[in-house]
Amino acid sequence: MIAVDVLPALVGFTRALADAGLPASTHRTAAYLRAVEHVDVADPVQLYWAGRLTLCADPDDLPRYDEAFASWFTAGPPPASRGPRRRVDHVARTASLVPGEPGEGAGDTPSIRGAASETEILRARDLGELSAAERAQLRELIATLRIEPPRRASLRRRPATRGTLDPARTLRAMLERGGEPARLARRRRVPRPRRTVLLVDVSGSMSPYADPLVRFAHALLRRTPGAVEVFTLGTRLTRITRQLRARDPEHALTAAARAVPDFAGGTRLGETMRAFLDRWGQRGVARQAVVVIFSDGWERGDPALLGESMARLRRLAHAVLWVNPHAGRGGYAPVQSGIAIALPHIDKLLAGHSLSTLESLLAEIRHA
Repeated sequence: MIAVDVLPALVGFTRALADAGLPASTHRTAAYLRAVEHVDVADPVQLYWAGRLTLCADPDDLPRYDEAFASWFTAGPPPASRGPRRRVDHVARTASLVPGEPGEGAGDTPSIRGAASETEILRARDLGELSAAERAQLRELIATLRIEPPRRASLRRRPATRGTLDPARTLRAMLERGGEPARLARRRRVPRPRRTVLLVDVSGSMSPYADPLVRFAHALLRRTPGAVEVFTLGTRLTRITRQLRARDPEHALTAAARAVPDFAGGTRLGETMRAFLDRWGQRGVARQAVVVIFSDGWERGDPALLGESMARLRRLAHAVLWVNPHAGRGGYAPVQSGIAIALPHIDKLLAGHSLSTLESLLAEIRHA
């Protein structure tokens, strides 16, 4: 128990901290008094730490706490051992929301300042301009993406509490009861994942974006392994679905890199798209699927062939999305030969230059 003659001094100390701007609320004051019951009040070191651990909510409160402790108990804060280091989010950019520089027409108007963390800044950075350290951080962020695949109604109906009447099950239940009326059985179509096909351009102009885009494809494939197909486009078509099924992203990327012989080479979108349709798309892979093409649209081959292939793809697929990393830059216009001829056959042209735009792409795929 705390001595009666000491209690007013301790409570007065908490009020002094509140006047100094510390969050010395009623709950913190009660916690402080309970902590003091277990220490020697005559020992300034123990008294100091009892208050510091219960009355300080943030490391920024420590200087004001030390000053109040020294003035209230007429002794400076004890030379304590090094406490736990605070983990501070690095602030990369701070912008004033009040127009004008401080001291120039601002008057007494308080300046409201907003800060963005490194993670928030990284989400908006161009994937092709990241440093090695930023790419390592981006890999961790891609692994945390919330992925929900698109859904479609299955052809088969399954027993359910709500839905259409199931005559066969209802009749069987009546026969089991000797012809007596039974509870009506019902059935409905259960939604299943819709197939998603990713075609990633790995030509020289897309090489800065190839690694993060293939990692994005790996994360999507790991979420629904049986409903995602991944191909690379360059001078030839390469299927890398099997390589990306590895659980570890690094092993998957290494295996995919070995399987792609034309990385950072030329671009023949028309020929590779026709090869995809002839070998895979027409045989069922692209039928009623959400097809996503990652490419900047530079075509070295015949643009007419690409237009013909895109028209075929549009007739097969449920939705066709074209993701161009350059579409997120100011002043962009789809004038490249590949983009210009593909535009009439795609549902939407999207930007894919940053992690935030890839998150928007996930929403487009989910709601396609």
